[in-house]
Amino acid sequence: MKRLVFISCLVLVCAAVVMAETGVKKRRPLPHEYGKVVMDNYSGQTRMAPVVFDHWLHRARFTCRLCHVDIGFAMKVNGTGVRASDNEKGYYCGSCHNGKYKYDNKPVFSACSLLPVYDESKHTCERCHSQGKAVKKGYDFSSFTSGLPRERFGNGIDWETAEKEKLIIPIDYIEGISIKRKALEVRKDFSITPNVKGMPEIVFSHEKHTVWNGCEVCHPEIFMVKKGQVKYTMVEVFEGQYCGVCHGKAAFPMIDCQRCHTQPVK
Repeated sequence: MKRLVFISCLVLVCAAVVMAETGVKKRRPLPHEYGKVVMDNYSGQTRMAPVVFDHWLHRARFTCRLCHVDIGFAMKVNGTGVRASDNEKGYYCGSCHNGKYKYDNKPVFSACSLLPVYDESKHTCERCHSQGKAVKKGYDFSSFTSGLPRERFGNGIDWETAEKEKLIIPIDYIEGISIKRKALEVRKDFSITPNVKGMPEIVFSHEKHTVWNGCEVCHPEIFMVKKGQVKYTMVEVFEGQYCGVCHGKAAFPMIDCQRCHTQPVK
């Protein structure tokens, strides 16, 4: 009986997904495409291809908080008006992509650096401005993720377990950009009772969200600080609000119901 109720709820959730997508079911992205962001605020004006940002590579190396709080990227696609001149001055992408910042003792290639004379061997524009182009990436998704634990949806990678087992160690501080602070106190996990009767309760992990987001990414813009202050529905979540700001875009998608609904109803 419980299994039947769960399946029925899953059908309702899937129906909500279709509604949220304005009646048109989109193709599910391939693992290496999941979380891909196309930035096109100004590229078209300069006759350049839009920028393609791969979330999977950056999330394996840096925390969400570092990019969306310290560096200042908006949580919404194209919500940050990044110009080449900003990157040249060391803002946004230029915070790391400046030819000086090192990862694994290797300099990160410089973004939007102007050369006195065009030299194709040194010109790196297409490393980012790659939409619709067959550009060879610096990292191959399959090779990069070959040793990481798997899951069913999204990238097909269980990033939470990968971080827990220290297979990836996301950086949360960049000298000259981040402010040194004490380690955050990890709040206790808590349960959320679903609106649909018979659906397993949601267990929210403060520990894992603290690792990736700190407190600032979620509070107070997405959620108020006090539990229970925000009332939301799954339809709103599937529309990209609340949990849906991240889940379904870069964090694991919400079609993986059992990742959140983990506590059986007593």
